[in-house]
Amino acid sequence: MPPSREPALRFVSGRLALDFVNIFARCQESAVLPVTSDLSWEQLVAFLESARIVTPERGTELLALHRSDPQSAEALLHKAQRLGWALRSTFEAVLHRQKILPEWVEPINDILRITEGHDKLASTNHGWEIAFVAREDGLEWLLAAVARSAAEIIAEGARAPLRLCANPRCGLFFYDTSRTHRRRWCSMTACGNRHKVAAFARRHAAARHARP
Repeated sequence: MPPSREPALRFVSGRLALDFVNIFARCQESAVLPVTSDLSWEQLVAFLESARIVTPERGTELLALHRSDPQSAEALLHKAQRLGWALRSTFEAVLHRQKILPEWVEPINDILRITEGHDKLASTNHGWEIAFVAREDGLEWLLAAVARSAAEIIAEGARAPLRLCANPRCGLFFYDTSRTHRRRWCSMTACGNRHKVAAFARRHAAARHARP
């Protein structure tokens, strides 16, 4: 039986590191819960495929790795969970203009340190893309692009237009590149539309109650 496959993810944040943190909020359905082992190997592989860090063919190989080499798969999953926890803590600090603690940055530096390598142009079905070639043979390079994206946001500091969706039941981060920098929702087709529908229903309910 082939390994189970998670559906492709639709990214809304505008930055890879934020998309990575957001998968934890999706699988836990709350922004207030801590990152735990709830992130599965299948969810991690789905992220890597959706971010086009790996091809679907490589994703199929990675799904099978959890059975053929569980120790290597669990080691990468642990690093991904540690990185997710560190990024969420860091981005919340950036969001609230608070101090970023060194212990939150260390998991990012761990990945950057392990995954020394170089970029190259690679031909894909979508044209030419910049691909990362790691110097090491391990699996940690799969998280390199996430760590680099996170480092760029952290380096921006208070200038980073980092936002949290205004829907209190959502908890997704996004990078606000709108012209007015007043974007409120992770996605207008999701939380934005829900807010509009709820507001419309409240107005009509209030109008009905106001009638004599």
